[in-house]
Amino acid sequence: MNLNNKTILITGIGSFIGWRAAELARERGMKVRGLQRSKDKVKVLQQHLGAEVIVGSVNNPVAARKACQGATIVLHTAGVTQENASLEQFRAVNVGGTINMAKVAMHSGVKAFVHLSSSMVYGFNYPDHVTERGPLCREDNPYCQIKIEAEQKLLQLNTPRNFGIIIIRPGDVYGPGSIPWTIRPLLLMRKRSFLLANGGQGVMNHVYIDNLIEAIFLALEKEAYGEIFNITDGQETSWKEYFTRLAEIADLPAPLSMPASLIRLPIQLRRLGQKLLGENIDTLPASVDLLTRPYAYSVEKAQSQLSYKPKISLEEGLKRTQEWLRKADI
Repeated sequence: MNLNNKTILITGIGSFIGWRAAELARERGMKVRGLQRSKDKVKVLQQHLGAEVIVGSVNNPVAARKACQGATIVLHTAGVTQENASLEQFRAVNVGGTINMAKVAMHSGVKAFVHLSSSMVYGFNYPDHVTERGPLCREDNPYCQIKIEAEQKLLQLNTPRNFGIIIIRPGDVYGPGSIPWTIRPLLLMRKRSFLLANGGQGVMNHVYIDNLIEAIFLALEKEAYGEIFNITDGQETSWKEYFTRLAEIADLPAPLSMPASLIRLPIQLRRLGQKLLGENIDTLPASVDLLTRPYAYSVEKAQSQLSYKPKISLEEGLKRTQEWLRKADI
């Protein structure tokens, strides 16, 4: 598919990934439209991106229909990501909202639907260089469960000649504006509340935001309908290296380390205190499992089928993040 001059609808356009996808889509000559639940960023989005922004929920068929009208592509990035959300909240939006958007898109004449899933479908104890074939693991974790459910239901709608589904499983997406891998760690580091688990020996499957968006565009150009792709930078970087370098670009001390078995207790106490004070819960015990994963995901399929080659290295990605931090107030 030639992407030039095509209309792309981005759900969750005001989010970290949605916003950058809109910017890069405009650079490729695409027409951008957004569906955004909140009114907060609408004026900024319209002025900065020149995008038409429709306010509404992905669960609302009327808003979805209005947003899909005339679009050729839907990039679905919207969803509940808060770690403390319940299984019911996750399922209502991340499964119910996803299927609602896909069905409305299909009946509105949209040709391609790209779903941003997650590498969390593999859980935490997956084989080295796990491929898209799995195994998948629910891990008794709501986020893992609903991502698997959404993928399975979406693929049932794939009809390549009329409506093609593409599923992207990103690794740990970092860069300017990333909450889990840029903003939140730095805020915790400033409070001296950030700890590496087991010396930071686990593997970070990082992917710079622009590399992820490039992979999405490649999949659309190749019309890789019905396919699933792992997307990372293809490197095996330790958490210690990443977070040490992240601290450096923010002029902060390198984070301390503690055995994983001991970190869970302070996290649970912090979570209890935040809950009692009515504050947002910023860390869950499951994050320790995430930061002790020993293996990398395979990106061989994306490399062979999409000719995917990450253009931005970790060094360059952190440099761009540092430039953003100098201007941003986090």
